[in-house]
Amino acid sequence: MEAHKRKTIDDLRESPEERVELIDGELVRRPMARADHGMAQVATATELGELPRRAGPGGWWIITEVGVAYERYQCPSHDLAGWRKDRMPARPRGVVELTPDWVCEIVSPGHERKDTLTRFLLLQRHRVPYYWLIWPEDRTLIVHQLDGDHYRVAMTFSLAANEGRRAHIPPFDDSELDLAYMLGE
Repeated sequence: MEAHKRKTIDDLRESPEERVELIDGELVRRPMARADHGMAQVATATELGELPRRAGPGGWWIITEVGVAYERYQCPSHDLAGWRKDRMPARPRGVVELTPDWVCEIVSPGHERKDTLTRFLLLQRHRVPYYWLIWPEDRTLIVHQLDGDHYRVAMTFSLAANEGRRAHIPPFDDSELDLAYMLGE
């Protein structure tokens, strides 16, 4: 019996498949996004839209559907990821090899484990300072912030619970974000 060969980032780059990512040495097809998922992703990117326009301090690169090479066998494609321009002055290209300053995943039914456990542990291990999870069906945002070696829940927002409609959310504290828009209201 032949041993299973783990795939690497090189295999991912050579793959003719569209919408695949590298998870634990396996090339995995990304699921087709549902309407709620796509709407939350576009709304969040739009709401953060002023940040990439800023030059120098306070500026960000915000990218959708970007592959990030964390390890030889780990290159997920994030719904949204961001890098501070003072850490990454030049516009990112291709598969990004610098760890993001922020990642946001839109959680889809049936794929909760991937976002709440697999990616959570990967991002925590690589010390991504902020990890957002948006649950579009529940209209909820959970903000995880790195505290030492582990994430802690820094904030939770739920439109269903009639919490505020606008807020300053880390790491974008200097901007007031429209949560009602981001979460689909």
